[in-house]
Amino acid sequence: MGILINGVWSDERLAQETGKSGEFLRADSAFRDRISADGRSGFQAEPGRYHLYVTYGCPWAHRTLIYRAAKGLDEAISVSWGLPDERTYGWTLGRRPQWPECNGDEVNGFTYLHQAYAAAKPGYTGKVTVPTLWDKQTKQIVNNESSEIIRMFNAEFRGIAGNETDFYPVHLRDEIDRMNAKVYANVNNGVYRCGFAQSQQAYEQAFDDVFRVLDELEALLDKQRYLCGTQITEADWRLLPTLVRFDVAYFPLFKCNRQRIADYRNLSNYMRELCQYPGIMATVKPRHYIANYYSIARLNPSGIIPKGTPVDYAAHHDRARLPV
Repeated sequence: MGILINGVWSDERLAQETGKSGEFLRADSAFRDRISADGRSGFQAEPGRYHLYVTYGCPWAHRTLIYRAAKGLDEAISVSWGLPDERTYGWTLGRRPQWPECNGDEVNGFTYLHQAYAAAKPGYTGKVTVPTLWDKQTKQIVNNESSEIIRMFNAEFRGIAGNETDFYPVHLRDEIDRMNAKVYANVNNGVYRCGFAQSQQAYEQAFDDVFRVLDELEALLDKQRYLCGTQITEADWRLLPTLVRFDVAYFPLFKCNRQRIADYRNLSNYMRELCQYPGIMATVKPRHYIANYYSIARLNPSGIIPKGTPVDYAAHHDRARLPV
């Protein structure tokens, strides 16, 4: 999709994202500052101070939208939703009749997200990614690593968040971290390792990893309601964005085509239960997923966007059969 080189947009890709055997390697996020409740980090948690740049299509950005909704931070943290199908200059911030959810940039007036990166760090070289968390007060990017942003939303906005549920409780942290590591490597990023593999060997290894872990999760969810036991945790919210995209994008386009999530009884019911948690369904936009992924030219050179969206996230689920 392109990168910034010394603050100037280029159509190039990062060479280090392809390994010697053709495997896809994800580059680390570049901005890693923190918001803290007491402000000692240099960025204090305050209502109205912070702004998210996201797209509905991106699963990493979806994590932050899930937390914004689940924690009741909708009024405290503003959002710009980028267009799902315009990539010539990277993530594009605009308004189009076909995408009424996308609101442009009402904070800085940027047309492209790379303008925020160049403004925050003149001469920046690297990827321009969503989510990007912006500080309106200092006009800086705080963080563009979704795993860190969701923990800030979870813990640092006490008294500001409308829901004080802790999705990373102390007594489950070791288990959550273990589950996150497995799911990230093999499922969240595993589907990308399939889709962007540059060799048959790399693709098949990723494919096998994806379905090995999905099979394990299916078996686990036959015995317990959530990934780490009887309560929803960060591990569940980190898995959900991959599940809701799987059947409409990863199965057909990323060649993850052994079976759909719909073919897993427990995973499909679990997915629907999480979607139906208060506030979450508004973050689930399957048409954006299809437009987002099918607009990647190297995966879909014709640019034809499928019309169908064959998943019902609001259907009845059977998860109440398991204890909480």
